[in-house]
Amino acid sequence: MNTKKRVLTGDRPTGKLHLGHYVGSLQNRLRLQSEHEQIFCMIADLQALTDHADHPEKVRKNVLEITMDNLAVGLDPDKTVFFIQSHIPEIAELTVLFMNLVTLARLKRNPTVKDEMKQKGYGEDVPAGFLAYPISQAADILTFHANSIPVGEDQLPVLEQTNEIVTKFNSLYGNLFSKIEPVLSTVPRLVGVDGGAKAGKSLGNAIYLSDSKEEIMRKVMMMYTDPDHIRMEMPGKIEGNVVFTYLDVFDPDKETMQILKTKYSQGGLGDVEIKYRLVDILENFIAPIREKRIEYECHPEMVLRILEEGTNRAREIAKETMCEVKKAIGLDYF
Repeated sequence: MNTKKRVLTGDRPTGKLHLGHYVGSLQNRLRLQSEHEQIFCMIADLQALTDHADHPEKVRKNVLEITMDNLAVGLDPDKTVFFIQSHIPEIAELTVLFMNLVTLARLKRNPTVKDEMKQKGYGEDVPAGFLAYPISQAADILTFHANSIPVGEDQLPVLEQTNEIVTKFNSLYGNLFSKIEPVLSTVPRLVGVDGGAKAGKSLGNAIYLSDSKEEIMRKVMMMYTDPDHIRMEMPGKIEGNVVFTYLDVFDPDKETMQILKTKYSQGGLGDVEIKYRLVDILENFIAPIREKRIEYECHPEMVLRILEEGTNRAREIAKETMCEVKKAIGLDYF
């Protein structure tokens, strides 16, 4: 069994990354990049096709977009191996083998899959690939013997299913894989600018890492505050107030924030004033990322080269893993 600490993370290329991605995973990636010898960042184009099979051009376009977002926040290709999922055929091969270890009933019980099926309105017409993506995700992780996975809380059921596959495989074929551990973010889930439970690409309620200052301003000004806080002198509610939720996450001046919260809850602080504060804080945070991203946008060939070199490195490790798997199962005929 491989006990080396190895991190795998990644994104589905279905759109640019936003602040929810940053607090949910990206900031942990940056920390882990400096702490671990090897970190892999997968561009999960095959998983994206499980619900975008009719628009593969969208997936293809966003492969570069997602990679540029990761690079712009500070992930270093000298420390992090960027690779494209579809160019590692061993992942698909391992997925097929893992399918024998999971029942249909268990897949249908996965809370993450159930929630996303409901959100997309699939019902019984769910594509088989979408229903089975936790198996594919287990293969993504175990192909690289990864055991530290930065995730949000909503992905914990998928990791739990991966560990079930590890247990089943090891009990049948010997101890090849080690259990994986989630690396949770300090912010479980960032709400949408509309007050929705989650900021999401498909929900259109997120502030993107590439948004202009004008776009940040527009989105912050439409944020939900306290509908009963009609005049500045009236007491306002902090709980459920999206502006304060974002300030809690992104405002580094916690002492001033506490003063503002007290003033707002007692009366004497207007919604526009706290929204302008949030705009300034988010612009200061996003501007350096946006500027660095523009540099990559001007040199797409550089991004493609990073992906190609990383994919080649990842492929070598994937080949080694499949040799180990085939030997464990008894498929090493030649």
